[in-house]
Amino acid sequence: MEVTSHSDERLNISHWTERTDLAAAFRWTARLNMHEAVANHFSLAVNDDGTQFLMNRNQVHFSRIRASDLLLLDANDPDSMQGPDAPDPTAWGLHGALHRNCRHARCVMHVHSTFATVLASLADPRLPPVDQNSAMFFNRHIVDDCYGGLAFESEGERCSQLLSDPGQRVMIMGNHGILVIGDDVADTFNRMYYFERAAETYIRALQTGRKLRTLSDDIAEKTASEVEEYTDQAERHFSELKSILDAEGSDYAH
Repeated sequence: MEVTSHSDERLNISHWTERTDLAAAFRWTARLNMHEAVANHFSLAVNDDGTQFLMNRNQVHFSRIRASDLLLLDANDPDSMQGPDAPDPTAWGLHGALHRNCRHARCVMHVHSTFATVLASLADPRLPPVDQNSAMFFNRHIVDDCYGGLAFESEGERCSQLLSDPGQRVMIMGNHGILVIGDDVADTFNRMYYFERAAETYIRALQTGRKLRTLSDDIAEKTASEVEEYTDQAERHFSELKSILDAEGSDYAH
């Protein structure tokens, strides 16, 4: 009996490297308990203008997503919502609008992770620079105070307009988790990971009831700029995560 090798199977599926990276991000997000049932979505642009993108299938748990499972969609094709493989309507509304309107948003990750969502639920949901991690996001996140319900097409279009500035790469969606964008999967996952860690530190500091010690604007900006110039950190972080999955025999890259 002739056996088809795993490498042979890859030849029949486009954008394999991008698929494996995105699948690994789903697996680690589930492992970190930053997912929410089957409700959240990641996407990754695969053409020059960003309108063709990979995204998870409708209602599949992050811990089970494989590279070959990902949908390849076109933000300019309204027929994408037709047929048995149609994506979740809210995923299409939000991610389709972002890939259509924000060319710099190569990768988009939306989660309802615990501490970022707690932050989004506060009357003042801004993240102040109280430590090194939170300083990374100084003047680099925005707050959407106009939550308009589930992210169907009109809500997705509205949200996409708020991320037109390439310098703003995290949106705290008031009452609705966070939206993180980046240059690729490693860049975006790293940013999402550190934002959740920063939000956790801030929320836990608030829980002490004691006065916070906030960094000055000058030091916060200096720290954020230094992190941006700290090359390869996101890539090394993500490469290590994939190596762990590979060593465990995960099927994410199938």
